[in-house]
Order: sequence, then C-alpha cells, then structure tokens
Amino acid sequence: MFHITGSGHRVRESVEDIAKFAIQKLLPRTNHIFIDIQLIPNLLKKEGCYGDCIYSDNADPLRPKEFTVRVDSRLEKRKLLTTVAHEMVHVKQFFKGELYDSSVKEKTRWQGKWMSRNKLDYWDQPWEIEAHGREIGIFIQWAEARGIGRQKWTWED
Repeated sequence: MFHITGSGHRVRESVEDIAKFAIQKLLPRTNHIFIDIQLIPNLLKKEGCYGDCIYSDNADPLRPKEFTVRVDSRLEKRKLLTTVAHEMVHVKQFFKGELYDSSVKEKTRWQGKWMSRNKLDYWDQPWEIEAHGREIGIFIQWAEARGIGRQKWTWED
C-alpha cells in the first residue's frame, strides 16, 4: 500500500503512520491503492512547494489507484506531517474521481465542473480549500489517537 523513500527511519515511520491514518479516514473501504511517498530535501527551495501529489496509474486516469506523493523532508516535523495529510486529501480526490487534471485542455475538473487552473488563485481552488481544511483535522486526530497531542511540537505556533 505504501512505499516511502528518503529521510531517516523515524521520519519515514511517522510519515507512514499518518498517511495510513489519513487514508483510513478518507477512504475507509479502500485497500487497492498504492502510494509512493518520496521525502525530498529542499523541495520547497527547488520547486516552490511543500509537497505535491500526482497519479501514476496510466490505465485509468479518471479513477487512478497508484500515486506519487512528494514532500519536502527538510520541513519541521509538524509541517511535514500536515503536508502528508494534505497530500492524502488529494489522493482521495483523485481516487474518487472528484479531481481530474487534463494537460490537453490545461484545465482541472472538480466535482464534474471544468475550471481553468491558471485563472484561479491557489487559495481559491476548491480542491486546495478542502485539502487545507482537512489537513489540520487529520493531523490533530492522528496526534490525539497516538497520545501525543499534548507534546509541544504538535501545537501551532
């Protein structure tokens, strides 16, 4: 289900744990999914993003089951794990067919409606609004379920 590369063993364990937790919350009846998580140093510096998610299953781009998630491994622990949660929301969106990117049309289909991604500010894109909203809830629920919700590193600054 998960393949994780990069960073250290403890970071990979935490990343896998929150990713599994997120998928169980977002896609509870799904077990036919493969997610390759790549922890890449300085992704933010190199590409200007904390992380991203693409589907890699060419057989069915409308309902993919294979994904690559990249996350900047140099982020502080809370930001790294909330970014993983954020990208798992995008996995859910692609998997369920809620989100589809067309490189041919240079548009994105969100819940059946085509939108020009160049005309929408990042913070106004509905798929990003959902991902940002759910990332914090998933992280807090994960931290509380693991009994670490009172540790200072899990708090917002």
